[in-house]
Amino acid sequence: MAIVALGGRRAVDVPVVLLGASMLVAAAMLLPLAYLLVRATSTGAIWDELATESTREALVRTGVLAAAVTAGTVAVAVPLAWLTVRTDLPLQKVWSVLFALPLAVPSYVGAFTLVAALGPRGMLQDALEPLGIERLPEIYGFGGAWLVLTLFTFPYVYLPARAALRGIDRSMEEAARGLGSGALSTFFRVTLPQLRPAIAAGALLVALYTLSDFGAVSILRFDSLTRVIYIRYTSSFDRSSAAALALMLVALTFVVLAIEASTRGRGRYHASSRHGAPHIVRLGRWRWPALALCGAVAGASLVLPVSVIVYWLVRGIQGGQSLEFVREAAFNSVYASGLGALVAVVAAMPVALLAVRHPGWLSGLLERITYAGFGLPGITIALALVFFAANYATFLYQTLALLVFAYMVRFLPQAVGAVRASLLQVNPNTEKAAQGLGRGRAYVFSRITLPQVLPGVSGGAALVFLTVMKELPATLLLSPIGFDTLATEIWSATTEALFARAALPALLLVAISSVPMIMTVLREDRGQ
Repeated sequence: MAIVALGGRRAVDVPVVLLGASMLVAAAMLLPLAYLLVRATSTGAIWDELATESTREALVRTGVLAAAVTAGTVAVAVPLAWLTVRTDLPLQKVWSVLFALPLAVPSYVGAFTLVAALGPRGMLQDALEPLGIERLPEIYGFGGAWLVLTLFTFPYVYLPARAALRGIDRSMEEAARGLGSGALSTFFRVTLPQLRPAIAAGALLVALYTLSDFGAVSILRFDSLTRVIYIRYTSSFDRSSAAALALMLVALTFVVLAIEASTRGRGRYHASSRHGAPHIVRLGRWRWPALALCGAVAGASLVLPVSVIVYWLVRGIQGGQSLEFVREAAFNSVYASGLGALVAVVAAMPVALLAVRHPGWLSGLLERITYAGFGLPGITIALALVFFAANYATFLYQTLALLVFAYMVRFLPQAVGAVRASLLQVNPNTEKAAQGLGRGRAYVFSRITLPQVLPGVSGGAALVFLTVMKELPATLLLSPIGFDTLATEIWSATTEALFARAALPALLLVAISSVPMIMTVLREDRGQ
């Protein structure tokens, strides 16, 4: 045992193993950031990079893209959330599921389908060529990156906004309507301010996703920081400049987090009463424009990419494209993702136990440190681990163990959140009663605590598993030689414009990722 003043005012009895394991996990989470900092500052590379105009331009481009995508997703998601919750829109449940599914499409898959459909040699160009249209407008660059990231990240805002619309205080809306306010006025003056926390939370996820995205911007040839970092890493003998750029990307990420925290405000948004079912707005003659909007968004974000993937898959099969290569890639994806999910859940367990059962400043600090991976883009984690392994742990260089460790660092926050939520639902008195009967901590955990938290832990593991399946930059930089996954197969095929070869792994990824999204939305509707 160890006596540690976790509570601030009194000492709390904490097992040495639990505290040590939590500190070890926290140290592992800080390793990539610490190594990037040492590498970039020791050689002076960070100051040299800051002085170059190209670096400043990349920083501005990345920030502008993140701001534009965030604004675009809010503009798309909030009206859709309102239509599917507060109006008599036909086929509401169908639209609710369709608007969640774009989150199952990795951004690099979305970019590949956009290029395949609208690119210089794409499907639309082939269809229009007999009409004398020889070249379509350019889709590469900022416009294409903005469109793809907006279409495939708006569910980050849509889902929390939709949930918030179900749970906000309805009495104020009823009071506004009682005073003569119309549906539109009530929405902007009463409803929308109450949605602010949900919209802000979703917008933060969109901004962080955009900053960390590598696949979409690379395929669409937009020089954001992630693409510049990858090019520097693969083309330069001295990779200190890549580390310096990675550190700048981390700094930009924390700037976004700071902006979100400063604008959060101290407003109170909890509901004092809900007064039954929400008021349903009759769309009337606006029903058809609303259906047109829903159809356009669902078509662009879901029907188009799936149709393009199926089209190229059929063309590949007709052309004699072998499908055997996907078998090994699919197995590797499932194997690595399973290991990543298992390691993340095991690492999350002591941190969550310490935070829930022994709250205090130290346990709180260790828990917050585990969320550092949330603010570290995958490419920066991968670069830090490449540098560390090549210089100090050569036995780990280009091994599956290092790749799984990167997955753990990147996605541990998802596991910690799931385990913590499950532990909060376990009555601590049952654990104390067992200990009072002479049972040891290990017995109590394995026979009483673990069975009760297992469903929530399994859900967290499933979330990590699916997220790891889609991870691209860490897999590209850290996977062992010859260890191809679905994500790397898609990447290698699309960079060479081999769309038929990319079709099957892309379809598998989308299909696997769609299952939990559909279950989440349907479960939410049943719980309404």
